[in-house]
Amino acid sequence: MKRKALIIAALFLLAWGCTKQSLKTTYDKQAGYINSFVTAQMNADTLATLVRNEGAWRLTLKDNRDPGDSLLAGGQVILEYASYTLTGASVSSSNLIETNRKDIATAANWKLTDTTIFQPVTLTLDKTLVDGLRMGLHGVQPGDEAYILFTGEYAYGNKENGTIPAKSALVYHVWIESIKNE
Repeated sequence: MKRKALIIAALFLLAWGCTKQSLKTTYDKQAGYINSFVTAQMNADTLATLVRNEGAWRLTLKDNRDPGDSLLAGGQVILEYASYTLTGASVSSSNLIETNRKDIATAANWKLTDTTIFQPVTLTLDKTLVDGLRMGLHGVQPGDEAYILFTGEYAYGNKENGTIPAKSALVYHVWIESIKNE
C-alpha cells in the first residue's frame, strides 16, 4: 500500500513538473515574440525607446520625456488603447481583443452600434490591473504613445478571461492623455 502511494505521488510530481516546464516553454516562446516585435519596431523607428519593468516591456513611440510627472503606483491615467493577443512577432486586427478607438475598430471591421465605448478610460495603477499592464504603465507621461507587451505569466496565466485564451501574451497599444499622482 505504501509503495502504491509513493508511485502515485511520484507520478503526480512528474506530471506537475512537466506542466510547469510546459508553461516555462510557452512563456519563453512568447518572450521571443516580444523581442522580435520590439526589434522590428525599433528598427523602423530609431526614436523609439524601450523600458523593461520586471515582466513588462514598454516601447514608447511618441515620447514626451519632459521633466514633468510620470505615472506612479496608485496614480491615475486617462488613455485610449487597443489590446491584442500576441501569437507571433506582430499584431494585427485579427488578434484585436478590445479598443476604445473608433479608427481601430473600423479598420478591424467591427460593426458596433454602441459608440459610447469610444471614450478615453481612466485606470488606477494598482493591483486591480493585470501585472503586465500595471508594470508597463508605470512611468508613462502625458502625450506618450507606447506599446506595452508581456507574456501570459504577467497576464491571466493559466486561466481564460472572456475571449482571451489561457496563457496568452498581450499587447496594449496606448495613447496617454493625462496622469494624476496622489
